[in-house]
Amino acid sequence: MNVYIKNILRFCIIVLLQVLILDKVALRWWSEPAGFPVFIPYVYPLFLLLLPYETPVWGLLLSGFAMGLTIDSFSNTAGMHACATVLIAYLRTNVLSALLPRNLSEYAGLQPSTRNMGWMPFLVYSMFLILLHHLVFFSLELWNLSNFGQLLLKTLASAVTSMLFVIAYLLLFTRQDHARG
Repeated sequence: MNVYIKNILRFCIIVLLQVLILDKVALRWWSEPAGFPVFIPYVYPLFLLLLPYETPVWGLLLSGFAMGLTIDSFSNTAGMHACATVLIAYLRTNVLSALLPRNLSEYAGLQPSTRNMGWMPFLVYSMFLILLHHLVFFSLELWNLSNFGQLLLKTLASAVTSMLFVIAYLLLFTRQDHARG
């Protein structure tokens, strides 16, 4: 399948998953916590994380802006998602360069995945960028640092829950090579 068609389909699937299912579910980690903030897992940054290695920074920035603006239009959040996704789109190449043993140009035709990176480097890569995305988004949402503890709690809870959904997405929608015996 053409890489452009594949990524357009992935864009649509992730937007539909986020808007129709995850945005409708407000989560709490405990049943009756005193003051524990309600949060929504955001998995749409996964679209940026799975774009091919050779995607230029300007392409990442445009894709991040398009994804963030699409989510903003459904969530009525006035550019907060777009801001957070553009930031991680900008940093994505540097994070990959820091984690991978070879130059990114040597991964031509590939995209970041557990198959070509391994589980641990991919989880570090995705957790770092998702945590950064959530920190920026929730900082903009709360718009002040007077309750820094609640900001950190909401960011961590949402990032961990989002990573669980990301792992589920990877297990369901990516091919895994099985060991041959």
